[in-house]
Amino acid sequence: MNAYFDELKEIAASNQWSAIFPEITLGVLALALLVLEMVLPRERRNMIPRVAVLGQAVLLLAILLLYRDGGGFLGQETFAGMLYHDGPGQAMRLFFLVSSLLVCYLASVAFAGKKLPRVEFYHITLVVTAAMMLLAQSNHFVMFFVALETVTVGFYVLISFYRDQTISLEAGLKYLVLSALSSAVLLFGIALLYGVAGNPLLIGSSADAMNFGSLNAFLLNNPESNLAVAGMVLVLAGISFKIAAFPFQIWVPDVYQGAPMPVTAFLAVASKAAGFAILLRLVTGVFAPMEAVLVPLLTVLATLTILFGNIAALTQRNVKRLMGLSGIAHAGYLLVGVIAALHVPWAVGAVLFYLFAYLLASFAVFGVMAHLSGEDGTGDEREDYLELLRERPVLGGVLVIGLGSLAGIPPLAGFIGKLLIFVAAFQAELYWLLAVSLVGVVISIYYYFGWIKTAVFRNWEMPASAVGDEAAAPRAWPDVSPVSRWVLGSLAALTVLIGFFQGPLSTWLARM
Repeated sequence: MNAYFDELKEIAASNQWSAIFPEITLGVLALALLVLEMVLPRERRNMIPRVAVLGQAVLLLAILLLYRDGGGFLGQETFAGMLYHDGPGQAMRLFFLVSSLLVCYLASVAFAGKKLPRVEFYHITLVVTAAMMLLAQSNHFVMFFVALETVTVGFYVLISFYRDQTISLEAGLKYLVLSALSSAVLLFGIALLYGVAGNPLLIGSSADAMNFGSLNAFLLNNPESNLAVAGMVLVLAGISFKIAAFPFQIWVPDVYQGAPMPVTAFLAVASKAAGFAILLRLVTGVFAPMEAVLVPLLTVLATLTILFGNIAALTQRNVKRLMGLSGIAHAGYLLVGVIAALHVPWAVGAVLFYLFAYLLASFAVFGVMAHLSGEDGTGDEREDYLELLRERPVLGGVLVIGLGSLAGIPPLAGFIGKLLIFVAAFQAELYWLLAVSLVGVVISIYYYFGWIKTAVFRNWEMPASAVGDEAAAPRAWPDVSPVSRWVLGSLAALTVLIGFFQGPLSTWLARM
């Protein structure tokens, strides 16, 4: 009995609550928003979104200035081994927080003038962000699965947020069904790994087989265990759904098109990054002893993902679907970096750099899309961007820079991100993947530049008198508020600056 209580005391001593200060702060802020909705008079509830943005901004500054070393917990396990705090996990905390802030900004643009429950949107966004932070620091399959499902359940609601729009409800239903299927596959894989690694008859087995360190020790002694291989494949299949890797990407076009614009951006950037954060941790740590199976499997996955995403986007005219399909291709490039990280340690930093460059460019593009998109899906076709640069120079300029970065055009940040991934692949002797990636980049130039051409070049119109028809009414272009000019301008400026001066970001990531 005393031994039992001693073990409980040891577990309790590992519960270092200050180690998850950012996540606790987000949770408290999310609850505070609901309390404010109850206590504030109706006419003053419009201040609640500002409270959400201000609270996150203060937290971001606190992490940058006061919590740079992860509160002194870097390199340590907390909560009985449930969490492991390292540099990449700390970097992803900032990544998710910046993503959440930008999603809140997009919501202020996309939901303007619409009768929607605003407070609930910000509340769920904060909860999902905190869950992503915990997911990126997971060191135990229980924590991994709980955090992942918290993110997934939050997205069920966010995707269907336009409750009176059939397309939004349909997107939510598709995401629900396919995500539930992927969760079942993932859970089955975890059960197989737990069963085989917890078998006391096998060398290296452990009573706590769901801990990443314990499982890694078991796989070092049993790298050819068939059950372990099957479990690893199923776990990777479940994660592949979250990062939209082939052949688990089928949900992307429909869900991206049906979801509200801020949620589409949240899915495209933060949800994908969360998947890669945990994938990096598993591939370079837990599953590294199974490299003989892991590398060929991920190589096929990356090849098909790059080719499918780029080829499928070639004929796409709906910009939300195009961003979804091109995002599949970006997942393929990131998979190349994950594979390279098995042999080139600095490839982890290359993947993180790519993710930050992708964040800036994607939110710049989605910010422009939020201004032109309507709740009913109008404004989401490529033709709706005709002469955007002439009519709204700020939006047009930001769109060109964002798309150029996504295409990998020098000297923008996206080019540097791709270059780092390709150099890492070359050093890891992944020549086939390097060739496929270069082909994918060439293909992507066609659809990215097709969109740029539509927005930049003036469209020739036949005079109305020549066709005997009355002149069409001029299009009502959206106004661009000073806040939008500042936010979108900052995203575009950082995309350019990092392309020229990537040293500060690279140095910061290297210190993580």
